[in-house]
Amino acid sequence: QPWVLPVVHETEVEIANDTSLNHEYLPVLGHEGFRKAATELVLGEDSPAIKEGRSFGVQCLSGTGALRAGAEFLAHVCNMKTVYVSNPTWGNHKLVFKKAGFTAVKDYTFWDYDNKRVHIEKLLADLEGAPEKSVIILHGCAHNPTGMDPTQDQWKQICEVIKKKNLFTFFDIAYQGFASGDPAADAWAIRYFVEQGMEMVVSQSFAKNFGLYNERVGNLTVVVNNPAVIAGFQSQMSLVIRANWSNPPAHGARIVHKVLTTPARREQWNQSIQAMSSRIKQMRAALLNKLTELQTPGTWGHITQQIGMFSYTGLTSAQVDHLISTHKVFLLSDGRINICGLNTKNVDYVAKAIDETVRAVKSNI
Repeated sequence: QPWVLPVVHETEVEIANDTSLNHEYLPVLGHEGFRKAATELVLGEDSPAIKEGRSFGVQCLSGTGALRAGAEFLAHVCNMKTVYVSNPTWGNHKLVFKKAGFTAVKDYTFWDYDNKRVHIEKLLADLEGAPEKSVIILHGCAHNPTGMDPTQDQWKQICEVIKKKNLFTFFDIAYQGFASGDPAADAWAIRYFVEQGMEMVVSQSFAKNFGLYNERVGNLTVVVNNPAVIAGFQSQMSLVIRANWSNPPAHGARIVHKVLTTPARREQWNQSIQAMSSRIKQMRAALLNKLTELQTPGTWGHITQQIGMFSYTGLTSAQVDHLISTHKVFLLSDGRINICGLNTKNVDYVAKAIDETVRAVKSNI
């Protein structure tokens, strides 16, 4: 059942009863208070980029709109035409950048299918081979679809190569706070890159961590090294926005702004995201424990090493077909499952179905 966060519901009621509000257009770049709060959420209030006036936000239509606006700006204003996405990546990344004007959409290796880990060696080698000024899409946390993030040491290596090769960082963070229950921990990589003096854009979504899926609340945080370019950047970005959605919607932005800037509501929100992330962690542990109890062939420790909504199980397409046809357990052909679909009533059934499937349909898992 979809869960409306209590603090979101309370805030919506308050907004609905506020007779001082109206339905006039927001500025083209969006709700100023929301933009500031969203930027501070991802960069941290004590970020050097914020203190030095080198960052700002642009309200967009959720994370996808932020990706599209950022991509169009980079393609048409900065004349960047080559982008690298992780292999595998979120299914919409390539389409968004192609439609935005990128002529070369390439892959960098991310997943080690044999060992079910981040393939850091090939990842770094692929980045080393990327042409200068290529845009590199990085998942800020809870990598979609694998659920496996680089370690902090690996993030440092990635940052070093991007800096050395003069590549451009585009972070996509759709699960801040939702992944671990700690917004600061989930934004660690982004904040580290900023500390290293990297310029970047960051696509933020408030669909998952606020449960505001249909309100399309997003922000594009921009970090530059020279504050003097911000006025020109905002002017050109205004043209990008005008040609896409003209003005962003107010309702969801008002909710997020009020929650993030009111201490009591912020604490309520923290408790909600901790509850959501804890439930997912519990379901990961329950699935792994049952597979271990059943002595299911293969290695399954990656299930609890991964984070966020998704798990790259390692099941083959043939095994997925068997799971669907025989047990009516539905997942994608690449073996990705949505952990949110598990609960205390079905996790045993799913584990037994996986066990039977792995024994019936052999693979190199």
